[in-house]
Amino acid sequence: MIGVDLGGTKLLAGVVDADLQVHARAHRAAPALSLQEVLDTVVSAIDEVRAAAPSEVVGVGLGIPCLIDRRRGVAMMSVHLPIAGVPFGDLVAERVGLPVAIDNDANAAMLAEWRFGAARGVRDAVLLTVGTGIGSGMVVEGNLARGSIGAGPELGHMVIDADGPECGGACPNRGCLEALVSGPALAREGRELARAHADSALGRALAAGREITGALVTELAHDGDAAAEEAVRRIGRWLGVGIANVVNIFNPEVVVVGGGVIGAGELLLGPAREVVAARALPPMRDAVQIVPSQFGAESGMLGAALLSAAETP
Repeated sequence: MIGVDLGGTKLLAGVVDADLQVHARAHRAAPALSLQEVLDTVVSAIDEVRAAAPSEVVGVGLGIPCLIDRRRGVAMMSVHLPIAGVPFGDLVAERVGLPVAIDNDANAAMLAEWRFGAARGVRDAVLLTVGTGIGSGMVVEGNLARGSIGAGPELGHMVIDADGPECGGACPNRGCLEALVSGPALAREGRELARAHADSALGRALAAGREITGALVTELAHDGDAAAEEAVRRIGRWLGVGIANVVNIFNPEVVVVGGGVIGAGELLLGPAREVVAARALPPMRDAVQIVPSQFGAESGMLGAALLSAAETP
């Protein structure tokens, strides 16, 4: 199978066998200018890994960052990509000549982590993928939960600060978890702390004209820069508020945190756990584990391949 994880800013495709071994990978930047550009990028990556496959490819799974009406196979709304109202899977299938299964990218990542990764063996789990935005997937009583029409869950758009910053892309809200916990949010906190602490490594990077990105903040935090560490802690505390809500509402056994921002590791998860311990209700608070994803950046791609395997005859 070929699994494709299409994110808000980048794409990863891979050829995956029945043992979840990846035999070829293709990376792309994900353009957000037009539907045709997005479609061309996806098809190009599929063609590249298909050509490198060790045996015949029989299906493709797509994980895409949007609300999906699974009854019709239509991408209904995307905060980050111009694919709303489009039968995206059908368009890709026409171009590549293979069956295409499609789901939300975080649902795909949840499938991989639940079947083989950090949530393996549990009946109730939640995944939050923290990157350009926040994707989420959920397993309830041993089933992948998608809501009445297949568009859920979108936990990244729960409001945790009614007067908080505007959410990005096409989201009309403000103070969403995504607006306060994401790569762009980490960069925003980093810039603020760089200006306030000019003598820090973060402040010197800003003075030297470097772009303050979430990745740079994470790198400097791992190097021990106090300002960068504080930026990550701020994001971690807001993440803890969101996870506390998730724990109180859904009572999961495990909350898995993935996506690019999880590169901060315990610098992020430590403060999140402290907030959950202070805010979530017992006994749910005491039963839940908050853990990093096992497959990291590849969970969405692997899950998309598993989705294809489940739906391809």
